[in-house]
Amino acid sequence: MPNRIEAAFRAAAEAGVGFWAACNRLRLPGTANPFVVGVHEPMGAELALENLAVTGSIPPGLDGLYLKMGANPVGAATRGHDWFLGDGMVHGLAIEAGKALWYRNRWIGSRTAAAALKRPPAPGPRRGGNDTVNTNVVAIGGRIFAVVEAGSFPVELGRTLEAQRYNPFDGTLTGSFSGHPHRDPRTGETHAIAYDGRVWDSVRHVVVAPTGQVVRDVPIPVAHGPCIHDCAFTARFVIVLDLPVTFSFRALLAGYRFPFRWNPRHRARVGLLPRQGDGADILWCDVDPCFVFHVANAYEDADGRVILDVIAYATVFTSIGGGLDEPGRLERWTVDPTTGRVARRVLDPAAQEFPRID
Repeated sequence: MPNRIEAAFRAAAEAGVGFWAACNRLRLPGTANPFVVGVHEPMGAELALENLAVTGSIPPGLDGLYLKMGANPVGAATRGHDWFLGDGMVHGLAIEAGKALWYRNRWIGSRTAAAALKRPPAPGPRRGGNDTVNTNVVAIGGRIFAVVEAGSFPVELGRTLEAQRYNPFDGTLTGSFSGHPHRDPRTGETHAIAYDGRVWDSVRHVVVAPTGQVVRDVPIPVAHGPCIHDCAFTARFVIVLDLPVTFSFRALLAGYRFPFRWNPRHRARVGLLPRQGDGADILWCDVDPCFVFHVANAYEDADGRVILDVIAYATVFTSIGGGLDEPGRLERWTVDPTTGRVARRVLDPAAQEFPRID
């Protein structure tokens, strides 16, 4: 009975907060949102282009399917919109034997997108009311999954992008997932740090086996509901980036749909979680306040220190309206487990993002 009372109270409180936020959203600027104009303008149609023209030649070893995805709102962006929000669209390019066989783009069949497109939503179980999936496409267990952080279950995609099904890794994923899971080439496992905007006191280390089922889901205590966009791992550790962007009631009540903001009261730290340890085993190492969206690489040197290459921002989302404050730069962090210290060094000060190893 107490659980039912608590659930009812929470539902009523969330409804009240949602109503207040909706009212305040009407006061936000109604001008064109910068995340849906110019180069960010959404595509308005689904295409299927066959036998594409090739300028030059495609290397014979480059066979396969190139996929990407991002937010692509079906309708006009509403007040309080953010770059991280909006209906998901996956793009695919099939290459085989030196030929570009096809390009296709398809909206992910969430309930909202499907209703706008006047067609049935993708089948499969949902998690909560928001089933938007719009962040990344990954290969897990020989299958293709569209994923998002802090929200919906993943969506399994067919190789032609026509078939879609919400699939919580064959029923083994019970909570949120991540937009940036990473595969261990030695074990075939996929690691992720998952957070949930409704759960402020913990995040989770989730491991998916090579067969595509969750085999580890370990809570890690945190404070303030941090936004953890990416993670990394080494031979011994999973790396948790607990940095000063956290859930903001102020931004939520003001009507903004992405309610995470810079929080100077939140301790900036790097967590080294033993790969088979639990939340009590994590070693926290303080780092100067900053934020990281994406990690380029991580490994351990001969002295057992963790070397972490990241794109670091001095601050992000400091204003109530959100947005990036200044560009990120490539840094190398040396995390010493014996001293608990993190040394930062700039490798390249040029503005950059989405790092990849050549």
